[in-house]
Formats: sequence, C-alpha cells, structure tokens
Amino acid sequence: MMSNVRLIDLSQEIYNGMPVFPLHQKTFIFPNKTHEEAKKEIGFEFATNNLLINEHGPTHTDATYEFDPNGKTLDEMSLDYFYGPAVCLDLSHVSPDAYITADELERALNHSGQMLDKGDIVLLYTGHYERAYGTDEWLNRYTGLDIEGARWLAEKGVVNIGIDAPAIDNPKDPKFSGHLICRQYEMSNTENLCNLDKIAGKRFLYFGLPLRIREGTGSPIRAVAVFLE
Repeated sequence: MMSNVRLIDLSQEIYNGMPVFPLHQKTFIFPNKTHEEAKKEIGFEFATNNLLINEHGPTHTDATYEFDPNGKTLDEMSLDYFYGPAVCLDLSHVSPDAYITADELERALNHSGQMLDKGDIVLLYTGHYERAYGTDEWLNRYTGLDIEGARWLAEKGVVNIGIDAPAIDNPKDPKFSGHLICRQYEMSNTENLCNLDKIAGKRFLYFGLPLRIREGTGSPIRAVAVFLE
C-alpha cells in the first residue's frame, strides 16, 4: 500500500434486491459452483457466482449512446471520460423537490474555493444517498439538474457529471434535461454514487472505469476518489 495515497470508495454495494431504476433489470446474484461441487468435479475447491445485472443498475457510468442514438458505445469512447481531475460540489442544501440551477452550481463552486478546468469531472453531492437510500423515496424524489444548470457545466468543459442519486435529472423533469445537455455536448454522466459527503468541496483524482463491454450503453463501475497526501 502506498503511504501517500488515500482512496475514498464512492461505489454502492451490489446485492440481491438492491434498488434499481424502474426501466432496468433487477439485480440477481446466485451460485454457479460451490466449493463442494467444484471439488467433486475437478478435485479443488473453487466457489463462483453468476450475476444478472443491468448496465445501469448499481453505481454506473453512461456511454453517450445510451441517451443519443448517434452517440458512441462504451468500446468507442475514450477512457478520458472516466478518469481524471475532479471536483465535488456541495448541493446538499437543495430540496429534493427543487432543481440544481446554474446559480446554485456557481455558488457551490465559489464556496469550495476551487476552479473548474476544461476536461474536469464534476460530482454533485446532494445528500440523497444518506437521506433516502433504502427508502421508498430513493427512486422517485431527488433533486436534479435543470437545463441551464447542465448547460453551465457543459460550457465549463466538464466531460462527466456524477451524482449520488439514481439520475442526474429530477424525476419530475419530462425533458430529462441533464441527459439532453449531455447529448448536445457529448458528455457522459455517472449515477448512484455514494460517500460524496466525504469529498464535498474538494479537488481530487477520480477513477470510474467501465467494463469493456462491446457495444455497451453503460457499465457498473468501482468509483474512487484518489488523494495524494
């Protein structure tokens, strides 16, 4: 272990019965082989499980093809979308019944004392994971970007927007404004993050690398914030 590197895990646990966005396949984990079965078959104890999981089920990142028929699938996208310099903005004061606006983003950025550079990844800490995960409100009551808020991030040169909620859009928004702007500016987004309270207001190196899925529309990820100390 490198003594000057600190990792913060931003990924939700994957388990049977975990909450999944209504459009998507539910998550199932079931045994493939037990130790006993493997020893009987090949003389050594190997235990393995099978996963039935949607690309967009747990903590995951989107290919632009997911929300744009003319976009790129995961195998066509540069890995630069999924790792690099990042900032986490504290929007936890925004009501789950309201929207994250450009003004709110600018205030959060100023409060953090950070700057945004072209190519940055921005994570939005809303407090939704701590407030609602495991409750009925997790999937249907959370804040999200309005169209001007999403455009504000895009025009700053952000390449990937992450959030600690099931989507970057408010579930009341019929236009899916965050994804609409991601389509227009060829940005990615990352959803179902957690532990953003630990990194709010800070700059760090972010890794949220997708699986190399041929023609993938998205992928589960192990998202981490890396601090060099």
